Amino acid sequence: MPPDAAVIDLPPATLLAPLPHAYAERHLVLPLARTEAGVTVAVPPGVALAALDDLRFLYATPILPVIVAEAELRAAITRAYDATRSMADTMDAIEASDAADLHDALEEPPDLLETGEEAPVIRLVNALLFEAARLGASDIHVEPAERHLAVRFRIDGVLQAVLSPSRRFQAAIAARVKIMARLDIGERRLPQDGRFSVRIGTRTLDVRVSVVPTAFGERVVLRLLDRTTAQRDLAGLGFDDPLVVPLARLLAASHGLVLVTGPTGSGKTTTLYAALARLALDERNVMTIEDPIEYQLPGVSQMQVSPAIGLDFATGLRAILRQDPDVVLVGEIRDRETAEIALQAALTGHLVLATLHTNDAATAITRLLDMRLEPFLIASSLLGIVGQRLVRCRCGECAGAGCAGCRGSGLRGRTAIAELLTVDDAVRALVMERTDSATVRRHAIARGMRSLRDDGLAKAAHGVTTLGEVLRVTREDG
Repeated sequence: MPPDAAVIDLPPATLLAPLPHAYAERHLVLPLARTEAGVTVAVPPGVALAALDDLRFLYATPILPVIVAEAELRAAITRAYDATRSMADTMDAIEASDAADLHDALEEPPDLLETGEEAPVIRLVNALLFEAARLGASDIHVEPAERHLAVRFRIDGVLQAVLSPSRRFQAAIAARVKIMARLDIGERRLPQDGRFSVRIGTRTLDVRVSVVPTAFGERVVLRLLDRTTAQRDLAGLGFDDPLVVPLARLLAASHGLVLVTGPTGSGKTTTLYAALARLALDERNVMTIEDPIEYQLPGVSQMQVSPAIGLDFATGLRAILRQDPDVVLVGEIRDRETAEIALQAALTGHLVLATLHTNDAATAITRLLDMRLEPFLIASSLLGIVGQRLVRCRCGECAGAGCAGCRGSGLRGRTAIAELLTVDDAVRALVMERTDSATVRRHAIARGMRSLRDDGLAKAAHGVTTLGEVLRVTREDG
C-alpha cells in the first residue's frame, strides 16, 4: 500500500536541501528518508525515469521509489518545504549578503527580473509571501522608519509584528514588489497601485499592491486574496439559518436592491460573492462593476473601475444596464449618482446587489437619504439590508488557551456575525417619513431582527468566539 502523504513524517531539512523546491514540484518527487539501502522517495504513478536518474546522481545513492497519489504528494511537498522555510532563517542568510550586491541588482530593472531565485531580495520577498500565506495573513505591511524597517502581518484582522529587517532592505523590497506588480520602478514620489498572482503549492494567491512615499522611504502594503475564499457559501462564512433563509428569499426576487453594509474589512464583498453563488448563473446574465476586482468569478462578467479614463461606478453601471443583465453587483455605492442608478435599475427588472459603508443595517437607510435620494425611490426598490462584522474564532487546537498555531492568542480564523433588516411595509412607511435610523432599528428588532450583538453573543455562547471579541466590534445597543 502506498503511504498517505497526509500522514507522511516530514523529511529532515538536510535531506531536502540539495533538491530545489521548484524541481520537486515540477517532477513530483519528495525524498523521505535516507538509509543504508539508499534514499526513499515518494513519487506519483508513472514517474519519469529521468527524474529518478537525476535523484540518483544528486544524492549519489540508490533511489527507492514509493508510489503516492498525485494530489497527496503535491500536498506533502508543500508541507515539507513550508517547514524548512522560516523568515528568520532566510533573514539570517540574507543579512550576511553584501549590501553592494543588493544595490547593484536594483540599478538595472531587467537584471533583477532575470535574476535567479538565489538573489537576496527575491528570497526575502518570497519568504514574506510564503510565511504570510502559511499564517493565513490578509495583509503584509512593510513600514520604513528613521532608523529601522518593520514588517507586520494582519492576521484575523489584527496587525502583528513579525520581522525587523535591516533598514538597507527597504528600497530593495519596494523595487522587487514593483517589478512583480509591473509598476514603475523609477517612480518614488507618487503612490502606485498594482497586482500580481503567486502560486504556493496548490494554492493561488492574488496579491494587491499599494506603494506610497513617506518621509523615510516607500511604504508597501500587500493584500493577499486567496481564490478559494470566494468559493465559500454563506454558511461557510458564518451565516446561520435564521439569516440565510430569509436572505435566500430576497435573492430569489426578480428585481430589487439588496445591500450589504459594514466598515472596511468586514467581508462585505466576500458575502456578495457567496450570494452570487446561490443564483442560477447558467440561466442569468450576471455582471459586476468593482474597484478592484478581488476574485475572478466563473460565469460572471466583471468590470474594473478606472477613474483615470473616466470609468467610475456610475459610468460603468450605465454601460452594464445596456447589456441586458439579470443580476448586477455594484462593488460599492459611494455617491448619489451611483445610488440613484442602482435604485432605478432595481425598479426596472434587475436584481441589484451592492455594498455601502455604514455601521449597521438601519443606518444604511439614513445614508441613502443623506445622499438626497427620493424616499419613494428607496422605499420602492430596497428589499433588505445585511449588516455584518468579522470576529476572531476560538482556536480549534487549544480551545482558546493559546498554542503555537494561534501564536499564543487563543484565537484563530474569523467568522461573520450579521443582522438582516427586511424592508416590509412598515419600514417603507418609516422611509417615506424620513424617520431616523434608531427608530427603524427598534422597529426591526421588535419584528424579530436579531442584531449584530445578539448574533455575536449567540456565537460566543456556543464557543465559536469570545465575549471580548463581540464587544470589540459591536455597538452597546446591539
